[in-house]
Amino acid sequence: MSARAAMRRRSTRAMTDGTATSATMGVVLAGGQSRRMGGGDKGLLDLAGKPMLGHVIDRLKPQVDRVIINANGDPQRFAWLGLPVAPDTVTGFVGPLAGVLAGMRWAAAHAPAAHWIATAAGDAPMLPLDLVSRMIAAVEARTNAIALARSAGGLHPVIGLWPVALADDLEAALAQGVRKVLHWTDRHGTVPVDFPMARLGGTEIDPFFNANTPQDLDTLRAMLARAAT
Repeated sequence: MSARAAMRRRSTRAMTDGTATSATMGVVLAGGQSRRMGGGDKGLLDLAGKPMLGHVIDRLKPQVDRVIINANGDPQRFAWLGLPVAPDTVTGFVGPLAGVLAGMRWAAAHAPAAHWIATAAGDAPMLPLDLVSRMIAAVEARTNAIALARSAGGLHPVIGLWPVALADDLEAALAQGVRKVLHWTDRHGTVPVDFPMARLGGTEIDPFFNANTPQDLDTLRAMLARAAT
């Protein structure tokens, strides 16, 4: 076994034991256009006393070595987070794969020890606290496989674990017009990783529930309020 392979195996073992290492970098995808929420940055909307994006980061950060934000436009609106902001590296709004690519490129340039990036949606504040370790365990023996979270039988294409080594392949696919996540991940091996339902305020909830609309956000606020009483 090469020294590089041995180091990767040690990093992977640490992650599956629940300890964050330099093997994985977190990327919060906050670059969507939020049309159903009325536009703007829905991750900055208040949820239980702090921006929704803050909840996502609080749950992802302990699971990875570092976290960055993927978003376009003025990065100063995220300055309160104290985190790097990486814009898309391809032009136009081409969907979540552009954010994945931006995260991969940032990791290659600034976190060279990272073997994977773990992505999470900026509007999914109930992320499982074992998200990353379970995804790594699902793909660690499969070169370049991509883990995607699944709950209640539904796949969540923006919540996944992506090998940084696939950046060039992803950039080429985007240049060829690929936009749907599964159209690209299936080329390399999509590995669904199942997560159980969570409970909040006495109510069962999908751990990847995302607030796409004002009504969704009101639902989360009500559930969190019940949980706090």
